[in-house]
Amino acid sequence: MGNLRAGVIPVTPFQQNCTILFDEELKNGVVVDPGGEVDRIRQAIDENGIAVEAIWLTHGHIDHAGGAMDLKDALSVPLIGPHEDDRELLANLENQARMFGLDQSVRNVTPDRYLSEGETVSFGDHVFEVLHCPGHAPGHVVFFNRKARFAHVGDVLFNGSVGRTDLPGGDHDALIRSIREKLLPLGDDIGFLCGHGPGGRFGDERRSNPFLV
Repeated sequence: MGNLRAGVIPVTPFQQNCTILFDEELKNGVVVDPGGEVDRIRQAIDENGIAVEAIWLTHGHIDHAGGAMDLKDALSVPLIGPHEDDRELLANLENQARMFGLDQSVRNVTPDRYLSEGETVSFGDHVFEVLHCPGHAPGHVVFFNRKARFAHVGDVLFNGSVGRTDLPGGDHDALIRSIREKLLPLGDDIGFLCGHGPGGRFGDERRSNPFLV
């Protein structure tokens, strides 16, 4: 991954992997999916001396976006993503919080910029291609760094599993299509981090993931 590094902070009762992607030398970076426990996320940022340039969202579920507005306000940085097909989910985070009996400090999210297939986002020299991968959520995006052979896949693909599709906007056929047509063709050597649990490599998932073989 060169100078690209990732720090993972599991947050909320869902143990969602809030991820800090950063440059090991320059100490600049971004926060991906701050789902909650913003004080813990800020502490990790401060302890590692990271200059955060933006917040990136893979999709609009509460465990990934629940702390986004508070972190945006605390850091005074832009909030980018996901695809605009998740606009309705983001506008209803407060209702999601009530439904799950979660922290009532959750706020609805209005991104500064939605993302589309084929765009790129970056910090420093680290450029990530945006892949629109619906199925788990209508507007889910994946961030792919071709140079580092690395992808942040959110809740599309897991080590040994795939994203659930029984939530509003879920579509199992679309999810499997996203994985088969957009992720796996990138190469067996691609390392990935995901929204819950350990990451892995695309090749291992192609060969042994029970949802894909």
